[in-house]
Amino acid sequence: MFKESILQDTLKAIENAIKDKKLGQMESIEGINLVSEKPKNPDFGDFAVNVSSLARSAKIAPPMIANAIVEYLPKDNYSNSVIGGFINFKLSDKMLAEVVKEVLSKRENFGKPEKIEKEYINLEYVSANPTGPFHIGHGRWAAMGSALANLLKFYGHDVYQEFYINDAGSQIQKLGRSLNIRIKQELGENIDFPQDEEERKNYYAGEYLIPVAKKFLEENKPTDDIQVLSDYAKEYMERVQRELLENFRVHFDKFYSELDLHKSGKVEKCFNELKNKGELYEQDGAIWFKTTKYGDDQDRVLKKADGANTYLTADIAYHMDKLDRGFDRLINIWGADHHGYVARVKASIEALGGNPDKLEILLGQLVNLIINGEEVRMGKRRKMVTLDELIEEVGVDATRFWMSMRSIDTTLDFDIELAKRSTDENPVFYVQYAHARACSILRNAVKQRVNAETGETSPAPMSEEELQETINNFDLNAMIKAVPNAKKLILKLEEFKSLIEYSAKTRAVYTICRYVQDLASEFHSFYNSNRVICEDKTLMKSRLSLVYAVKTVLANALGILGVSAPEKM
Repeated sequence: MFKESILQDTLKAIENAIKDKKLGQMESIEGINLVSEKPKNPDFGDFAVNVSSLARSAKIAPPMIANAIVEYLPKDNYSNSVIGGFINFKLSDKMLAEVVKEVLSKRENFGKPEKIEKEYINLEYVSANPTGPFHIGHGRWAAMGSALANLLKFYGHDVYQEFYINDAGSQIQKLGRSLNIRIKQELGENIDFPQDEEERKNYYAGEYLIPVAKKFLEENKPTDDIQVLSDYAKEYMERVQRELLENFRVHFDKFYSELDLHKSGKVEKCFNELKNKGELYEQDGAIWFKTTKYGDDQDRVLKKADGANTYLTADIAYHMDKLDRGFDRLINIWGADHHGYVARVKASIEALGGNPDKLEILLGQLVNLIINGEEVRMGKRRKMVTLDELIEEVGVDATRFWMSMRSIDTTLDFDIELAKRSTDENPVFYVQYAHARACSILRNAVKQRVNAETGETSPAPMSEEELQETINNFDLNAMIKAVPNAKKLILKLEEFKSLIEYSAKTRAVYTICRYVQDLASEFHSFYNSNRVICEDKTLMKSRLSLVYAVKTVLANALGILGVSAPEKM
């Protein structure tokens, strides 16, 4: 990676300059903090390192420091200039040509680091109640979680994707009671949900249970057994949710049932272990957990006065079970309304002898849906637009891309009309069109040309075999000649490697979306100013190699996002 190698070369040059006593009173590189970055003015160079901060220990002026360091920098890979305390680096054409060579040799592996500290990661996301269809907030967690899993796998980690089914609470009984009303309505009974707002909270009054009621009556005799109805509705909704996730290209390794967790005895086991460790106490008839002992702002109830467990009790057992299964790291994607849960779950892990630092919580903001220019805030208690409706309206690709476009801690504005447009204003179209354009150029290179006026045909610029030979046996020297007109595009291709490292370490999926838009922009600019299929066959082969490299990196990045890379549009 250019930025990193330039920084390392600079540090090594500083060490050598210190040895030769060329940096004044400076005796060591310990404690210095330099960065390699792009200059604001690209005419100065491709990268720059500001060494002005060394003046404190060197006791000489920054320009003298910079010039002394330049003397010890390698001369083959780049040229240098000094402006004030900045050392500017201009990469050689050979180095840039090597980037294209690397892409063509590694292809789908381009961007993957050669060596990392590999982790076995449990990534839990979505984890919705099986009581209704997914709303668009769930869609954001699904898209971002799936893309994050792809990113971490691409980086080299072993990722296990998990969906925690909240199927053990009172909401399942509420679902059964709601289905019972819908069944009676289907049978012609004059019955409806309570009109009183408080009483209505004990039901799910959405119309999505009407087809469930119809299906139940097709397969079963009417019954007032709420447990039977609850189980049926739960299984039906789980099936609907899983089918939608598959359609949305979200694939879980495990759907973990909270009900099974209780049945296994693991919840009670964790409760008793905390009790035996002296971490619990009784107050007002409830059993409390001393979470303040571990940094929480207040203690938390594990068993209510009526003897029922709180949600936290099962969550503790669930996270300990994850650790017992041998995961090195637990990553959860939760809604921002769960921020208070972070401290208490970490407290429980520590109290039970685990390492709370293994748990990583990504808190996400909600989605503002823009419909015909009007902003509609999506929330559980407001009018809900379901994820399947959104996918049907704009498609899987647009939904996944738009849901991943912003940092997880930022509210997302999803403009439905813009997401449907086949114009450059729509970022997913803009990026996919760049990939399709690259494919089109490669197809045209081996296709006969037809004169639109006369209908006469002329031979293809090259054969299929010749194109494959060009790509498979890269001509570095020929590419060097093509570099000057493609420098910005090649630099953007090389940036993919550092982007993957940064994005994987910071869990920042949105940076991939931003990158592919920038790469598409550079490619469109290159295409508009350079004739790829031209009379100079050597130049044409070099540019076709570059086009193939762009196509490869776009496909790699879109694959991480779970967005298709079409060859035609």
